[in-house]
Amino acid sequence: MTATATRPAGSSAAAPEPAPPAKPPRRNLTGYWLLLPGALWLAVFFVVPFYSLLATSLYDPGGSVLEGYDMSWAFGNYVTAVQEYWRPLVRSLWYGAVATAICLVLGYVLAYAIAFKAGRWKNLMLILVIAPFFTSFLVRTLSWKLLLRDDGFVVDTLQFLHVLGADGRLLATPVAVIAGLVYNFLPFMVLPLYASIDKIDPRLVEAAGDLYARPFVGFFKVTWPLSLPGVVSGTLLTFIPAVGDYINAQLLGSPGQRMIGNVIQNLFTDAGDYPVAGALSVMLMLLILVLVLVYVRRAGTEELL
Repeated sequence: MTATATRPAGSSAAAPEPAPPAKPPRRNLTGYWLLLPGALWLAVFFVVPFYSLLATSLYDPGGSVLEGYDMSWAFGNYVTAVQEYWRPLVRSLWYGAVATAICLVLGYVLAYAIAFKAGRWKNLMLILVIAPFFTSFLVRTLSWKLLLRDDGFVVDTLQFLHVLGADGRLLATPVAVIAGLVYNFLPFMVLPLYASIDKIDPRLVEAAGDLYARPFVGFFKVTWPLSLPGVVSGTLLTFIPAVGDYINAQLLGSPGQRMIGNVIQNLFTDAGDYPVAGALSVMLMLLILVLVLVYVRRAGTEELL
């Protein structure tokens, strides 16, 4: 016998209780906390110095280190800087561009060889690339001064081969300055290039050959486009410090090869002309920033920024 539950007539089923409103998901702030140390570092060591430099560039040009400078919003300091020092500025851009182009050619060949041809010697070759960093920048540049001296092996050999005249020399010439820039900044080009080329699947290159592409065509259709992020990174990492460098021009060049870094250093430390030195520094930063933005946009790799 089955008992059947009966519901009183006129009563309706109990309506389900409404679910409590869902709590909004708690925002995860871990990422912002991780950014905090880097942001503080940039604020203390970049934003504050840049603000000080910008203020210095607008000081009264009539002041001095002993008497002090007044903030007079002297934008004419920028005009003075351009009129008096445009040649070292253009020279720095030219030297930086030439050194970057040479580093790109040499660095690409070296990175390609390490990535595809080095085999079990890959790690050793990478160590050799970064080995110059084991000593100081100054010592490395001084060693080039010894190599390129007038009575050295390099000059004697070039004179024997009639590449240089009997009284020809390398020191105190643009060749020496650019050679020093190439040597000191070549690892900055090789490492990003290697990181990009090493990711390329060799089967893609083989597939280009299977499709009857000549090696030259296969390189520019497959390898070069896939390595462009490394090319852009390497050229930026090389060009930016090369333009602002002053050690190579100081030790390997002459007053005729002064770069903008030498001018800024001289104005700050010897001449005591802080306003013009600050104006040159700000102009150099903004000029490089504009060049980098245009370059990255033309290269089509905005995601690198």
